[in-house]
Amino acid sequence: MGSEITVRMVDVAKAFGETRALKQCDFEARAGEVHAIVGENGSGKSTMAKIMSGVLHPDAGKVTILGEKVASPVDAKRVGLTTIFQEVLVADEASVFENLYVGRDGVFRSQSTGDRRTEAAEILARLVGKSVDLDQLAGSLPLSIKQWIVIARAILRRPQVLILDESSAALDLDSTLRLHAEIDRLRAEGATILIVTHRIAELVRIADRATILRDGITVGTLGKDEITEENLLSMMTPADRRASDATEYASRKKALSAPLILTATGLAAHRSARLFDFDLPKGSIVGVAGLDGQGQDAFIRVLAGIIQPFGGEVKVRSVDTDKMIGLQSLDDAAKLGVSYVSGDRKREGIFPQQSIFENLAIGVYRKTLGPLGVIRKPTLKSMFKREVDRLRIKIGSPSNRITSLSGGNQQKVLIGRAFANDPQVILLNDPARGVDLGTKRDLYRELRLFAEKGGSVIYVSSEIEEFIGFADRVDVFFGGTLFRSLTGEEIAEAPILAAMFGKARDASVDFDLERTA
Repeated sequence: MGSEITVRMVDVAKAFGETRALKQCDFEARAGEVHAIVGENGSGKSTMAKIMSGVLHPDAGKVTILGEKVASPVDAKRVGLTTIFQEVLVADEASVFENLYVGRDGVFRSQSTGDRRTEAAEILARLVGKSVDLDQLAGSLPLSIKQWIVIARAILRRPQVLILDESSAALDLDSTLRLHAEIDRLRAEGATILIVTHRIAELVRIADRATILRDGITVGTLGKDEITEENLLSMMTPADRRASDATEYASRKKALSAPLILTATGLAAHRSARLFDFDLPKGSIVGVAGLDGQGQDAFIRVLAGIIQPFGGEVKVRSVDTDKMIGLQSLDDAAKLGVSYVSGDRKREGIFPQQSIFENLAIGVYRKTLGPLGVIRKPTLKSMFKREVDRLRIKIGSPSNRITSLSGGNQQKVLIGRAFANDPQVILLNDPARGVDLGTKRDLYRELRLFAEKGGSVIYVSSEIEEFIGFADRVDVFFGGTLFRSLTGEEIAEAPILAAMFGKARDASVDFDLERTA
């Protein structure tokens, strides 16, 4: 590892009105290392990344990048720092090639168009795992490819310091491994890579050091051998919230033999995929896994009534009649007590111009109507407080816009909205994307309590470790269909990963993350 200090922050503070995002932040990173920045949602991680990038100015303290002060994104670019933010920033009406090189040219161009096309084709093939048409409009591509365009654009700048702010949150396992290979290459070339992430398995594999923030303060830095879930959680979480959840996982009674609350028969989520059946017992938690594009996303949208299947039917047990009733639309889902939570909060979840209160309460307005159609505000306020307390949502004033919250707290609002509807089934589509470890544990606890009271959960995730000790069953999708169901001791990393790659049993695959990369 190089010894040169490339990034240094000393006593940095930053406030937004009454909210103190950073209070006393110290940090340094060196050339040739991967340095993770870890903390709960609202701890100041993204604020710290934006200050380094010149997007925000600190209220106090000193920041230097490669020995120079950075006052703007232009300064950051000049000194050799590039940031990849969580938002997928592409121009949909421009080609892939134009998106990759936008903003690169000054008065003189240092490369010919031919050289640039060759370079772009090579790096995209390396990242995506297949060739990409450089002349195709970016807007016609799936979200996963757009994410690779953003990452490739940053790497093409050959940065000396690269910041990835939750940039792997939308990537599946296979894609994350390819990103790690690229990070390894940049580290070997002497670059400094700063990673803001909540994926513990990712930190353990790739990070050389990890600095932990709590409530805007740097609480310590861990070396590679010290980066474990136990150490991270201990440093991230205040002492009054630390508790062992290990016994909670084991203590919940399994409910796979209970009466069925939801069934899908002869289902085809993809046009040419094999038909399959699915059932959800009352009081159970069923995890859904699969590599990107294997059918799990379409499957949960079918169950939510968002899209129609290419074949088969979905039925839910009615609370009123105890009979199985067909579900074909969002209106059917609402009537049958099925709530859906998307992991893509910006496109499918929040109303950015509305307040925190309105975003959480919007789903229950009809249930609080009094005489003459007047909304019972005391009922709404009581519900709002209950969900904020339940999920430990960090808010200022409820009247603030939802965009004033950190990404993880915005996601908590969406989950609170689902709980507020008092559903009998909650469908969660990668809800913990970009959410910190402490928040995940809070969510798991609330979902377990929901299941213990008779509710049922279907939980789609791109992170294998989320299922272990949490799900009663894990259904793995491959080739557009339900490939394998795992229960009991089978719910472990090796069997799940093997099924994700189309292997019937984990014994038939040599489980080696480095090799699968």
